[in-house]
Amino acid sequence: MVEMPGRKKKNGQEKRIRFSDDLLWGVHPVFEALQEKKGYFSEIIIQKDRQGARIEEIIAMARSRQIKLTFVSSIRLTGDGASRVRHQGIIARTSETELLSLEEFLQKHPSKREDGTNTRLMICDSLQDPHNLGAIIRSALASGAGGVIITRERSVSPGGTVAKSSAGALSHIDICQVTNLVSALKVLKKAGYWVFGAVKDDDASSLYDTDLAVPACFIVGSEGRGIRSLVRKECDMLLSIPMEGRLDSLNSSVAAAVILFEAMRQNVSAHG
Repeated sequence: MVEMPGRKKKNGQEKRIRFSDDLLWGVHPVFEALQEKKGYFSEIIIQKDRQGARIEEIIAMARSRQIKLTFVSSIRLTGDGASRVRHQGIIARTSETELLSLEEFLQKHPSKREDGTNTRLMICDSLQDPHNLGAIIRSALASGAGGVIITRERSVSPGGTVAKSSAGALSHIDICQVTNLVSALKVLKKAGYWVFGAVKDDDASSLYDTDLAVPACFIVGSEGRGIRSLVRKECDMLLSIPMEGRLDSLNSSVAAAVILFEAMRQNVSAHG
């Protein structure tokens, strides 16, 4: 097989995808949805042996809209409903909401709002559980956060399951997707934000002893691994949530909620 020009090789392994309600498949359905801009896309996965004018048009449209493209040797759908799918070597992950670039996001959410109050943002570092992401989005909206930033790689897309888990909040809050979170944090700090990372370290600052009445970005990490080391180095301060009993950590969505509402409490008190 001749490699199509401009395509970057990933690995030669089979791509396994669990069937879910945020998938769109088939050459013509994906092409039509892209052309008519029906819905939003977080990733398009294409088998490297699929060629033709329509495939190249899909690739061109995806690149012009900065949609992640993944080229694989083969695609295998798993789970309930997968046997009925004829994907024709192309599957798109759809999103229930528009995914803003960091530039667009910051234009809408400067560190200080017009009324002089501080903007608060929630950042999810490589979160892969759609139920956790949905719950975090719901807490972010309820606590007055301006928006949520997610990573493009190793992160669940805000599709149907996330939308359901957010109980409608996904439609009312801005979501930004970034390719390189470390670079994005540098930009956010230059824009006037303080970056706080949630960790379970004994030497981290207690949430309740930390001044959060500032323009703030709060980061929670993936389930199990937490915040990645390079992301952690970009944090201005590391936060821990004091707990009693034998548990040493909280679910990421619970930790995010505790932090977001403490930050809301402090900001309300500060602005009286």
